[in-house]
Amino acid sequence: MSSLAKKIVAILSVFIFAYVAAGFVMSRADDQKENAYKAMTVYTEVLDHIQNDYVDQPNIHQVTSGALHGLLDSLDPQSSYMSPLEYKDYEQKTSEVAKASAGVALTKRFGYISVISSLPDSPAAKANLRLGDVIEKIAGFTTSQMGVDQAQVLLSGDPGTVVKLSVIRRGKTEPESVNLTLQTLAAPKVVTASMAGSVAYLRVPTFPNGMADQIRASLEQLKKDGARKLILDLRNCALGNDQEGIDTARLFLSSGTITTLKGQTVAPQVSSADPSKVAWTGPMAVLIGNGTAGAAEIVAAAIQDNHRGDAIGDRTYGTASEQKLLQLDDGSALILTVADYYTPANKNIPAEGVMPTDVVHAAAVDDIAQLNNIYPPAPTDSPTDPVVKKALDVLQAVPAQKAA
Repeated sequence: MSSLAKKIVAILSVFIFAYVAAGFVMSRADDQKENAYKAMTVYTEVLDHIQNDYVDQPNIHQVTSGALHGLLDSLDPQSSYMSPLEYKDYEQKTSEVAKASAGVALTKRFGYISVISSLPDSPAAKANLRLGDVIEKIAGFTTSQMGVDQAQVLLSGDPGTVVKLSVIRRGKTEPESVNLTLQTLAAPKVVTASMAGSVAYLRVPTFPNGMADQIRASLEQLKKDGARKLILDLRNCALGNDQEGIDTARLFLSSGTITTLKGQTVAPQVSSADPSKVAWTGPMAVLIGNGTAGAAEIVAAAIQDNHRGDAIGDRTYGTASEQKLLQLDDGSALILTVADYYTPANKNIPAEGVMPTDVVHAAAVDDIAQLNNIYPPAPTDSPTDPVVKKALDVLQAVPAQKAA
């Protein structure tokens, strides 16, 4: 490669980098802009060394693409970069209506796609994909430069389609081969049960459109059955529509802030309680865990911060945010997090998660450090479940009242 050609390639690469970086420095203070420009200067210097000092002639296209993937990966697990070829494939697949899916909530961890939770009876659950599992490859493609949305596209398609995964199980170091057979998922339903002391148990697996109405109907039936206190179980609930989470919180709150969505270019959008929407006024507790994410975090934080009920369990995962697809002139695209949800106490949910009022680990082990190497048990309504037991103890100390 000639010196002139190298300079042209360097200028083009820096231009692409600057194009992406410009969105982050706009509307920032001058000193922040200066820092961003300094970072681009460093990038130019590194690229120059790669071109002139690397052991072999580098593939500048791959170098630039890798740099842009890394840039977006460094922001948060939900943001990602797609090259022109990747975006064309993504656009084509998302234009098709997927009839089947794996039923798994994903994030990025250690630079690879990772599992937050699996829906009950889903292909992911049948393959025993659980919190903390790292998916190294999907259908032969490494996930190191794959966004969460791209991974979900590869895990959806026609019923009966077999998708091969390479999975590093939680606490393990070597990957194992896992075959997922995609299936059409049944409409998710809440799980209800009656417990001692007029306590009702209600578990929400996910928040698709219409879930708030389903919860309302379940609450009405539980009241008819004599329930006066409620355990709302949101453990392993990590998929769904954020608005459904907001609508669900309104079933329990007659006043106060539910959540605020805000970002650098997104004006604060405050969602508030509506007394006309309330469906349950009795005492309650909400169960959360590391597999609680997204819409479920909005519900849990609203109930806890408005002193409507205690949150019991473990810290939630922290993903409640909003993304935007941005197409670039060269045919590539960004999926960029543009706003985060905040709790009524003004805590950033993706950054901090939702901390429980009472910390109770779902797995009773002698050494808490072992929790990093074992899977937490699946949520259950059994009084022997440590989290459920704590909720029952908390509710027993609260006088019952007539539910609305």
